[in-house]
Amino acid sequence: MDKRETLKKLFLENGLEKEDVFKSPQGYVIITRTGIEKIQYKKGISITFTSEKLEPEFVVVKAKAIKGEVTIETYGEASPKNCKNAYIVSMAEKRALARAVLKVSGFYELGVFGEDEADAFKRTNEPVDGMD
Repeated sequence: MDKRETLKKLFLENGLEKEDVFKSPQGYVIITRTGIEKIQYKKGISITFTSEKLEPEFVVVKAKAIKGEVTIETYGEASPKNCKNAYIVSMAEKRALARAVLKVSGFYELGVFGEDEADAFKRTNEPVDGMD
């Protein structure tokens, strides 16, 4: 199965709709925050968070995702250098959640990212293969 077919299958399995995905200006397939949560609940992914570093200008949050027998740990980070949002703890948590869900569900290995992972991931109107 090629990448397009695999993505289409994952989109359908997780109940994703056109408004849940878009292409970034850089050409990456991006899943919105609501899409990430649809995947999390559809796949029964349990997430726990741990604050690894909480400083006024730099925050790191670890997310532990469990889906059946598979466990993934990953991190979300935020600082004024990589985040325009004033709430950097919240942004670090969103980034950790997106990465954990996408990794444990098989999307990350296909080069799919969460919209919260980078400020540069802005919505475009370019269609995503598999969502036509």
